[in-house]
Amino acid sequence: MSTALSETAAATGYPSPALYIDGEWTAGSGDRTEPVINPATGEVLGHVPLATAADLDRALAAAARGWRVWRDTPVLRRTAILHRAADLMRERAAEIGRAMTLEQGKPLTESTGEAGRAAALLDWDTEEGRRAYGRIIPTGPGESLRVVREGIGPVAAFTPWNFPAGGPNRKIAAALAAGCSIVLKASEEVPATAVLLARCYQDAGLPAGVLNLVFGVPAEVSEHLIASPTIRFVAFTGSVPVGKLLAARAGSFMKPAIMELGGHAPVIVCDDVDPVAAAQACVRAKFTNAGQVCTSPSRFFVHESQHDAFVQAFVTATEAVVVGNGLEPGVQMGPLANARRREAVDRLVSESGAQVLTGGHALDRPGFFYAPTVLIDVPPDAALLTEEPFGPVAPILPYTDLDEVMDRANSLPYGLAAYGFTHRADRAEWLIDRFEAGILSINHAGGSVPIAPSGGFKESGYGREGGSEGLDGYLITKRVSHKLVL
Repeated sequence: MSTALSETAAATGYPSPALYIDGEWTAGSGDRTEPVINPATGEVLGHVPLATAADLDRALAAAARGWRVWRDTPVLRRTAILHRAADLMRERAAEIGRAMTLEQGKPLTESTGEAGRAAALLDWDTEEGRRAYGRIIPTGPGESLRVVREGIGPVAAFTPWNFPAGGPNRKIAAALAAGCSIVLKASEEVPATAVLLARCYQDAGLPAGVLNLVFGVPAEVSEHLIASPTIRFVAFTGSVPVGKLLAARAGSFMKPAIMELGGHAPVIVCDDVDPVAAAQACVRAKFTNAGQVCTSPSRFFVHESQHDAFVQAFVTATEAVVVGNGLEPGVQMGPLANARRREAVDRLVSESGAQVLTGGHALDRPGFFYAPTVLIDVPPDAALLTEEPFGPVAPILPYTDLDEVMDRANSLPYGLAAYGFTHRADRAEWLIDRFEAGILSINHAGGSVPIAPSGGFKESGYGREGGSEGLDGYLITKRVSHKLVL
């Protein structure tokens, strides 16, 4: 099937979505499908098969067998397979990136870069798997006491559409590096990217059943997988409401979980910085992936002394953003991923009562484009300030007192990301100490990196991905006390 997928990609430019179960590509046992829409044109790219209960049961059985095989595979052999898969992701970054842009909309430079970052994370997690050390605890003669860490078992993972390579591979890389098998339900809206990732693992020699990829009706799939006795751990990235439902369901079966949920990241610009440089850094981060990033800066608090200059520079940089089909050279921002996202963004803007300085409307062209938007004079009760916009919208608000604005920044139930701009070391440490967020950036608005953990708290979830902490949820700890003589 891998060859057939390659032939389809060569003929149409878009790989045929399929399920990957027990080392085989399949259209599944049912006849339900969903269309995959190109968000830049509104055209149908293909159809993704939706798994039936029988398909899910087959994937679960495969994961149970695959775990036993993978668990007993020597670590050096596992490492070689995973590093080879990462190499294949890099070699195929152009193919993966093109499929990603076609189905998700982001510019091709962002898509190919995402494929490369997915490979880098896999390399990092693979090496962390080799360092999942236990320890020896000193005891008396004739006895040993040690701590052992090993993979928890088969994992059920669920990922959204905004990062079609990075999202799925965060779950796959951590699970496989820890010695687990996985059943991944990737987004039906961006299936081809996940298919191409799975092909990298398949072609690297991953044993059948260790990785299983399914698509389906989200509620049906999550209920079926989480309830299965086969599944030992649940990993989810997505919205807060869905995360709460899945966490509750996992908890009802006493299954541990990682929940990487939404945010509404505040930015605090202090009175001692260059407002133009700060604005330009914020614009780059704000319109990455058309603002469809959980950590996207989305509430801009600027000291009143810098406010006007910051706003002017922000508007100038925003109006220079090139919007278009992500496959076209020079495009810096693509469409929103689907019609419902564009409608939600437009509602938040139109109902905000704010002054629109630029943008504030859908673009009159095929696809789901929305103009990069800057707002000022935003009423304090505007839904935009409490509901995650997940789109290319930047509300800018002045402040006078740093303590007061920090209270406003921390007032929401989210705690994922936060950003601060200051040239004073003491003030930077003050911001770090007081921001209630798991991911902090000072004087820049950078994204996730493999070598450091990402994750939030409060309603933004729990658990970490990346860094030395990235495998923690996928490992169990055994205490072993061994009397050497009966």
